[in-house]
Amino acid sequence: MKALISVYNKDGIIELASFLHEAGWEILSTGGTARHLKEYDLPAADVSQATGFPECLDGRVKTLHPAIHAGLLAKRDDPAHTETLEEHAISPIDLVCVNLYPFFEKAQEDLGFDEMIEFIDIGGPAMLRSAAKNCKDVLALTDPADYAEAIAGLKAGVVPFETRKKLAAKVFALTSAYDAAISRFLLEEEYPAYYPISIKKAQEMRYGENGHQSASLYFHTGKKGAIASMTQLHGKELSYNNVRDLDVAWKAACSFGLGREKPFYRDDAARLLPDIPSLPPVCCVAVKHNTPCGISLGDTLVEAYEKTYACDPVSIFGGIVACNTTIDAETARKLNDLFLEIIVAPEFDEEALAILKQKKNVRIMKAPSAPRQKQEFVSVDGGILIQSADQCLMERWDVVTKLKPEARDIRDMIFGMQAVAYVKSNAILIAKDCAAVGMSAGETNRIWAVEMALSRGAHVIETACKMGQGNGEPARTLASDAFFPFPDVVEAAAAAGVKTIIQPGGSVKDNLSVEAADALGIAMVFTGTRHFKH
Repeated sequence: MKALISVYNKDGIIELASFLHEAGWEILSTGGTARHLKEYDLPAADVSQATGFPECLDGRVKTLHPAIHAGLLAKRDDPAHTETLEEHAISPIDLVCVNLYPFFEKAQEDLGFDEMIEFIDIGGPAMLRSAAKNCKDVLALTDPADYAEAIAGLKAGVVPFETRKKLAAKVFALTSAYDAAISRFLLEEEYPAYYPISIKKAQEMRYGENGHQSASLYFHTGKKGAIASMTQLHGKELSYNNVRDLDVAWKAACSFGLGREKPFYRDDAARLLPDIPSLPPVCCVAVKHNTPCGISLGDTLVEAYEKTYACDPVSIFGGIVACNTTIDAETARKLNDLFLEIIVAPEFDEEALAILKQKKNVRIMKAPSAPRQKQEFVSVDGGILIQSADQCLMERWDVVTKLKPEARDIRDMIFGMQAVAYVKSNAILIAKDCAAVGMSAGETNRIWAVEMALSRGAHVIETACKMGQGNGEPARTLASDAFFPFPDVVEAAAAAGVKTIIQPGGSVKDNLSVEAADALGIAMVFTGTRHFKH
């Protein structure tokens, strides 16, 4: 019996090779693997002894030879195949243990083209695919986690076909993901004819969106995204719904900048409004059922959190809170007054972490990086929809009414449009002092969304006034994720005391809303950019 071992990851390889050697197998190997085996007094013949051809081209060519691939692909029960092997003095190879150059890992680094190319494995995938194709006769190993099962089967005298087929399937899954990662590195097309996706399982979930659904979490093998970069400091394992909500919460919080040193509004807003007043730099977002139930800005985290809590003190219960700056002890004490599923921030000071850990089950997530996803994926039956991420806040700033917005309202208009982009459509957000005092998400028509958001906003302001917070003045700003098909939105907003509206525009009946705003003394701005979120 003959085995070919050529591995980059050497975990468990000595145990496997020792078993094979003691069982009388001949071992072929290459370069670094052969040297590693010999360090443990395990004999390994160099592949060149089998091929009769030396390794060349700086190691690019070692195993790409008929003596290797014929030995792997020959069907043992086919007389013509065995006759061919005998004619050319080629020995069958019965086991291949190969793992690949670390292209996945290197893709997470900022390496240049010439460096990355050298981490593309050619011979390894070729051998694995040959072995996997002939899995009835050849055992194909790619993962150290499978070595023990292979050893047990060989000790018993037979490795069942189901095991061989499973290992072959792992080969093609690995090489498919490997090729996809390489393709993504090389591709410059945003939407190629064949879209390569390379993902690796990170976690099996206890269940999916509901208890009867199964689920697993996968991460892309290339550059780490925000979720993959997070570290869980405390609490239970994340669930499927936790991850979905965590993604929205962190994206919304970071859309106002990650940390005080970062820009706090989108570049396009600054470009269109060079004299825009500064927005508060600290953002706090509360998410429930994949949409914000509170989002606010403040000069301190305590201020931002208190405003976010006031947005919806009921819905925040059992939700997720995301902050774009370090969580301090004072904020941690307030957070601990609630039942929360997850708290996520770029950092936690020592005292804050100790306070939050008093709650046994709350998941505490440290998130060092802002989201950088350029494309979004949604599954449909039998396919995937792929689109670019929504990273344009506004294309223009057109004051379409006779009345212009006052300076004090522009901050809330920018804040409102940024925040409403994370609310499920139809989405309306009522803003006051850079807080979403009223929101409505997922309504099937826009006027219902407006009525709900205005009602909630009035309630929040009234409650705050009774508690001695604020002056009771109505919220002045309404932000909409999409245009108004009728003037009823403007009319309802005016009746509630709204003075400024920001919306994309683009309806064939825009003139009706503009005329209503002029008649009712409202300043309205069109941005030219819709923010549907389904």
